[in-house]
Amino acid sequence: MEIQKERVRYSEEELKEFEILISAKLELARKEYNYMRESMTRKIDSGTDGTSTSAKVLEDGADTAEKENLTQLVARQQKFIQQLEFAQMRIKNGTYGICIDTNKLIPKERLRAVPHTQHSIEAKNAKK
Repeated sequence: MEIQKERVRYSEEELKEFEILISAKLELARKEYNYMRESMTRKIDSGTDGTSTSAKVLEDGADTAEKENLTQLVARQQKFIQQLEFAQMRIKNGTYGICIDTNKLIPKERLRAVPHTQHSIEAKNAKK
């Protein structure tokens, strides 16, 4: 009776598939990030026009809220880009797709949906 050994890492071909997926996501994420940064810069620059005082107060409040929202989105996008870059490093060093909690392979379906994850669903649910 042959005991089937559990795989400990993905093959080079499988890692190449994930590398292509991550590169595409990274390119899109960087474009979105740059667009958001440009929008933020335009918002800051356009904040010095000569509107009436009462309208200006209302606009300032809305502008401030919008700038804060945009700042949060930019920060979140920056973190996403960083996580994708770390995933690329894990591919290069051969540790990609291995759950940092269980040391088991993360299913391909999960990695395709969330390519920067370091946790299997099993480990993620255990943390809740």
